[in-house]
Amino acid sequence: MKKISPMVYVFVTTLLLVTITIMCAMDFPFNWVFYLTVLGQILVVVMVYKVLTDDYKTDKTFEHFYEDRPIQPVEVKAQNEEEKLRL
Repeated sequence: MKKISPMVYVFVTTLLLVTITIMCAMDFPFNWVFYLTVLGQILVVVMVYKVLTDDYKTDKTFEHFYEDRPIQPVEVKAQNEEEKLRL
């Protein structure tokens, strides 16, 4: 069985919640909005679980900043960095 990407869960949940917002603005019947909102809340929990438990590996660190706008790491030293603390 093929594994479903967590981004599919994010897309479906977002689409449902945007649809609910549009339905509220268009005065859809309360029961439709209510049941879809309950379904949306369940999907949010499932989405968060799937995203957090996804087996995702990367070699990026916070030093890489954003991938679409890479920056060179800057080394900043404090004035007393060479001193060692004695406890």
